[in-house]
Amino acid sequence: MLKIGNLSLKNYLIMAPMAGITNPPFRLIAKRLGAGLVVTEMVSAAGLSMGHEKTFRYLEGSPEEKPLSVQIFGADPQDMAVATEIAIEKGADLVDINMGCPARKVVRNGSGGALLRNPASVRDMVAAVRKVCTVPLTVKIRAGWSPPEANFLEIARIIEDCGADAVTVHPRFVKQGFSGQADWGIIREVKKKLGIPVIGNGDVFKPASALKMREETGCDGVMIGRGAMGNPWIFKQILDLEQGLEARPPNLSERRAVITTHFELLSRIIGENRASKLMRGLLLGYTKGLPHSSRFRGSFTGIKDFRTMVEALDRYFATLMERRELSGDNPK
Repeated sequence: MLKIGNLSLKNYLIMAPMAGITNPPFRLIAKRLGAGLVVTEMVSAAGLSMGHEKTFRYLEGSPEEKPLSVQIFGADPQDMAVATEIAIEKGADLVDINMGCPARKVVRNGSGGALLRNPASVRDMVAAVRKVCTVPLTVKIRAGWSPPEANFLEIARIIEDCGADAVTVHPRFVKQGFSGQADWGIIREVKKKLGIPVIGNGDVFKPASALKMREETGCDGVMIGRGAMGNPWIFKQILDLEQGLEARPPNLSERRAVITTHFELLSRIIGENRASKLMRGLLLGYTKGLPHSSRFRGSFTGIKDFRTMVEALDRYFATLMERRELSGDNPK
């Protein structure tokens, strides 16, 4: 169990916010497969404070996802405070401030990872949000802007001093993007210096990596992003490992069920045509490592509705099942 402020999670595993990925359907799937907490895509504080309808859609979710964390980003402390109040009014159980995003369109406006270059701005922002935030408050940071500006300990202390309930550390520099290797030693250093929970993030692509991160860093929680893309089962696999069980990969029936559910849930909120286009990219992860997966994804190009997707899916998985039966490798 992980406790953040007055919020007790069922476990320490958190689904990381990812633009274009952690929409309600994917969050729901991650939650069903064991994630203790799921987080929205990054939500623009300016968009919320100005009442943009499109921005408000990022706050939509379902009761089954709860507790739900809403991650907001921006450069103006007052915008962030207003956005926090709106997010809570719309049902956020936790608010997270993004101070680590390396995307050019985010940092050029002084948001995301750009904030790490100005500790005074970090203090002003966290203080302004904490003043109005009536739910647990967390902040996600990186190691700093670049190696010469590795100020993660200073930033983490400011965040704690301003009353945040936890900090998430992605131990890469903003200038790195997602290149190179995450330096888990940075997470360990932050954990040693803070009294609030520290959540580790970065390079957890296999179930055993989550356990290794906790052992090496002492972190209280583990946030998983890219490692869950195409493999939301990673949360269940980690929990199984902790209980001494095998981290079993999903069988064909389980894969098919999740793919179908994902498409169905997406179709409900954005329509079958748009959902089919999104699913083309998601199938790359869901079918990775399966025989003839590239051919199947190619056949998916012309599919524009749920019925024809299911038919194509059934044909592909029926072929895989038949081949496994003939080879004697019949999945359970």
